[in-house]
Amino acid sequence: MKAEFNEQALLKGLALNDSKAIETIYKDNFTMVQSFIINNNGSYDEARDIFQEAMIALYEKAQSESFVLTCKINTYIYSICRRLWLKRLQQLGRYTNQVDGLDETVSVEEDLEIHEKRNADFAIMERALNSLGEPCRSLIEGFYIKKLDMQSLSKEFGYTNADNAKTQKYKCLMRLKKLFFAQYNIGE
Repeated sequence: MKAEFNEQALLKGLALNDSKAIETIYKDNFTMVQSFIINNNGSYDEARDIFQEAMIALYEKAQSESFVLTCKINTYIYSICRRLWLKRLQQLGRYTNQVDGLDETVSVEEDLEIHEKRNADFAIMERALNSLGEPCRSLIEGFYIKKLDMQSLSKEFGYTNADNAKTQKYKCLMRLKKLFFAQYNIGE
């Protein structure tokens, strides 16, 4: 949990142009990128250029509120640098099929598309939940987000028993589903 928080703090710092966060990301990742590029027909200067391009890409993504990093920063940077370097090698005619560290990468483009779609779906769900109204919204949040059991929900919302709370939750869930898909279908 602490490492995950630290990664999020670094991303937030990067988005805010905090020199300490930028320096930390640089120190933690440049050597890895440098080794990869030097071991694959590159130089130190080329490694610096590629790393700088990756940092700019990460900076731009970090500034987007919808961006959610689902891997470690070093995995993300490595994947960007690897793709940029392979592209540069092809342009320079120095591309070889044998590239060190090929198995250690993540398909960033595909991941970004998947995560941007998921973020859009979450935004639609949030709008649907906000338009649901009370007590349905609180009932749904109580069960799915706060993880309250039916007995606790029946007490909190004044239902006579857990079965009545369950029935009401089901009705609210069906209304939420209807709102979600009405907004979802408009977006397509």
